[in-house]
Amino acid sequence: MKALLSEESLRDLTEQLRTANEEFTKYYPGDTGNRQPVHTVYGGAHLFKSDSAQRLGALARRSLDQFAPDFLVFARALDFEGADQLPADLAGANYLISELERAPNRLRTANKPAWLAHTIYQRVTEKLKREPVEDFRIDFEDGYGNRPDAEEDGHAESAAAEVAEGSRNGTLPPFIGIRIKPFNEELRARSFRTLDIFVSTLAEQSGGKLPENFVITLPKITIPEQVSALTNLLGQLEKSNSLPGGSLKFEMMIETTQSIINHRGEINLPRLLSAAEGRCVAAHFGTYDYTAGCNITAAHQHMLHPACDFAKNMMQVSFAGTGIWLSDGATNIMPVAPHRFVEGGPQLTADQVEENKQVVHRAWKLHFDHVQNSLTTGFYQGWDLHPAQLPTRYAAVYSFFLESLEAASERLKNFVEKAAKATLVGDVFDDAATGQGLLNYFLRAINCGALTEEEALELSGLTLQELRSASFVKILKNRQSL
Repeated sequence: MKALLSEESLRDLTEQLRTANEEFTKYYPGDTGNRQPVHTVYGGAHLFKSDSAQRLGALARRSLDQFAPDFLVFARALDFEGADQLPADLAGANYLISELERAPNRLRTANKPAWLAHTIYQRVTEKLKREPVEDFRIDFEDGYGNRPDAEEDGHAESAAAEVAEGSRNGTLPPFIGIRIKPFNEELRARSFRTLDIFVSTLAEQSGGKLPENFVITLPKITIPEQVSALTNLLGQLEKSNSLPGGSLKFEMMIETTQSIINHRGEINLPRLLSAAEGRCVAAHFGTYDYTAGCNITAAHQHMLHPACDFAKNMMQVSFAGTGIWLSDGATNIMPVAPHRFVEGGPQLTADQVEENKQVVHRAWKLHFDHVQNSLTTGFYQGWDLHPAQLPTRYAAVYSFFLESLEAASERLKNFVEKAAKATLVGDVFDDAATGQGLLNYFLRAINCGALTEEEALELSGLTLQELRSASFVKILKNRQSL
């Protein structure tokens, strides 16, 4: 058919649209494909040492050994899928374990509850030995408090020295950073000084090389000017310490109502991100400050409150496609036993031992449910405040991925084989937009230790090169060209 409009007549229109599309892509570049930590552990700056991650791992393993010495106890405490179908005692469990070791793939489908409970427990135990903490935030804010200036100066310097030592020794977690105080009028000067001392000391003691994935957390943001101030301050610190331009990154804490909607009734989140000028990598939700700001009483301040859903939905809509990682908040009920054994003191009674177990299990279950809720609503990262929360953090993440493993595997295999043609698997209809999401599922599962790379290759039908490309578009293009 004859087209009536010439290329020349469409040139201006085409150029306008090209410019607008490029501007859109610049603001919404999409997911980077880089590894995102599943959690951030917060700890007071005065307590931080170069081997803090290993110490936390040891405490987490001790808690797991004491309150869930085998996979049956752990599965029942957290109410894994099919936990009520597991053997009643270790004799039956040991038989299952021998069967699992002989034919793990067969039992993954033949006895999924047993496979799930045993696999999660094994992988949590291994994770706590290998990489107990994925991200640690050295806290100069709520977990530190307000102290005399000389004391905070000293802790800023000593914490930076510990980070430099950990970087040399290889004892730092894969992600690390500091949380400074807010940039309000009362605390901004103190916050500026702490950041200056910390970064300058770290740069000096590390020869100008920052740890991988180092980030600064800015709390209690209310206006874009606070983000702009941090952006400018980081630029000055880079110059004064001979650091590469743009190497200092930060994350925003979304924990005030004003960070969501400003006084003019405008959505403030995109304005905050624009003020970061490319330095912001993540946005963390602060559950308890936000709910307090909504006048919700302490008894009802928790991660599942509807007010939190609203704020987190606003974060998702505002930051979707920008490449900004999102993190949920923390469970503030700690899995701490009420009765402590004191060396040389009286033995705990049977009732006290049982109460300790029940208290820890309840706190574990609450934390497990909170993490699962975050994951199902699209928040793949959260905060942990106590080492005894690490077992349930990883258990929740691993069960999230492993419980839906079969369905995800089938969908991805089908989709890749059809090479971008829409396909129907069961009653779930997939189109090209879901492809990257399915690939991300496997990448996240590998990164956190829920799956091995070998298992992901077997289940997804991808090659190692395809999996590591982290791009579903590239996979389809390469397959279509064969």
